[in-house]
Amino acid sequence: MQALNYKHLYYFWMICKTGGVIRASERLFLTPQAISGQLKALEEQIGSPLFRREGRQLTLTDMGRLVQSYADEMFSLGEALQEAIELGPQGVAQEFRVGIGDMVPKTVAFELLQPALQMDYPLRLICREGRLLNLLADLATHKLDLVLADRPLPAEANIRGFNHLLGESTLSVLGTATLCAQWAGDFPAALHGAPFLLPGADAVIRPRLEAWMERAHIRPRVVAEFDDGALLKAFGKAGAGFFVVPTVLAHSICQEYQVAVRGVIGELKEQFYAISVQRKLRHPAVIAVTERARHELFANSNS
Repeated sequence: MQALNYKHLYYFWMICKTGGVIRASERLFLTPQAISGQLKALEEQIGSPLFRREGRQLTLTDMGRLVQSYADEMFSLGEALQEAIELGPQGVAQEFRVGIGDMVPKTVAFELLQPALQMDYPLRLICREGRLLNLLADLATHKLDLVLADRPLPAEANIRGFNHLLGESTLSVLGTATLCAQWAGDFPAALHGAPFLLPGADAVIRPRLEAWMERAHIRPRVVAEFDDGALLKAFGKAGAGFFVVPTVLAHSICQEYQVAVRGVIGELKEQFYAISVQRKLRHPAVIAVTERARHELFANSNS
C-alpha cells in the first residue's frame, strides 16, 4: 500500500469532526463535491468504505472508526503543535500522564505526585486510575508516562517495562478512640474478635495481612472489604472497624480521619513501584517523583 495522502485524511477527519460533508466544506472553504471526491480517493486507497449512509446521515464503518482513532491523535497533536509554536516554549504546559493502580492508596499517590506540581516550568498533571493491567496497556502504547503500583510489573502484562522501587513501609493498625479503648490490651493479641476492615482481594498486601493474623493467632471479625482505599478509610473514620495503612502516612491519616494508631505491624512491609517503558528515567516530572519518594517519603525504609 502506498503512503497515505494526508490531505485526504485531513478532509475525512474534518467530516468526522464537523458531522458531515457540507459542514466540513464550509469549514475548509471548499465545495462539497471537492470534499466528497477527496473522501472517495481515500477510500479507494484504503480499499474499504469509511462511511455508510443511513437515511440522510453518514455513519462510520468499522474501518472508518479505526482510521478516525488514528486521525484524531495525529491532527489533535498537530493542533497542539500549532498552539505551542504560537505561545512559545515558555507558554505551553507539558503533559505528565500518570496511571494510578486502584490498589495504591490515594494519600500515597498524592504524596508521590506533589513534586510534579512544583516544577519550574508549566506542567499539566493528568491522572488516570484503574486496574493495573489496563493502565500498563496504556503505558505500552505511550498514552501514559508512568504507572504507580503496589507491585512490580506482572508477568501476565506481556509488555516491555521496567520497575523502579519507590520505597516500602511497615503497616500501622488504626481505629477510632472508642474502638481503641474497647479493644485495649497487648497488641496484637487484643484484636482477636475485633471488627476489621480489609483491602480488596486484588491488593498485594491482603494475603500477607491475613497470613500475619494467622501467625499472631488472632481472628478479627471482618466487617467489610474494599477495593477503594478512600471508602475504606471513610468507614474506619465512622468507627466500623480497625484498618491498616502504610506507617509513613499514619500521622497524616490520623489527623485527617480522626483516628489513632493501635499498633504497628513491623514484620509486614508494603512496597510501591513506578513502572515505565524506559530503563533510565528521563521525564523531569518522573525524576522529581522518584527522588521525593526515595529521599523524603520513604527515606527510612523501616518506617
